[in-house]
Amino acid sequence: MESKQIAELIKERFPTEVRKIKEFRGQVSITVGKERVKDIIRYLHDTPELYLDYLQDLCGVDYLEKKEVRFEVVYHLYSMRHRHMIRMKAEVPEGDCSIDSVTGIWAGANWHERECYDMYGITFKGHPDMRRILLPEDWEGYPLRKDYPLKADLGEMEWKGYREVMETAEKNKGYEVR
Repeated sequence: MESKQIAELIKERFPTEVRKIKEFRGQVSITVGKERVKDIIRYLHDTPELYLDYLQDLCGVDYLEKKEVRFEVVYHLYSMRHRHMIRMKAEVPEGDCSIDSVTGIWAGANWHERECYDMYGITFKGHPDMRRILLPEDWEGYPLRKDYPLKADLGEMEWKGYREVMETAEKNKGYEVR
């Protein structure tokens, strides 16, 4: 089945959730609201003629000042049996930066959702272990957000672990072999 047909089936089944269907360079993306994302994904996974059984990727996107809804969670879904795919984007507003977890459908979504949380601050409701995966627990902020500070000297905002590592490195310079 072609991706465009899959998108049309989603639109037919969930008409109030579909915001946009876009085709670009032979790839189809469907944008949906976050309210029923788990129902839509369950439909895509469980419907025999679709059977999108493989979550290729799940990631976040920040559209600060480019789109009305700032964040999206993007799902790349593939059917091993039918060899078709679809890209689904779920809009996540900044004011309610959370979406349902799909770990109950694909256990492999666990780390993807944690990474999305760690980098963008998007929380996944119902996730079995919603905590940072790449950065230390005491890290402040979300580095892939467009408004995350880029400069290195953050003063008091600097992660304390970084300061400790730099102080230790400075102390240990006396032990270097020359």
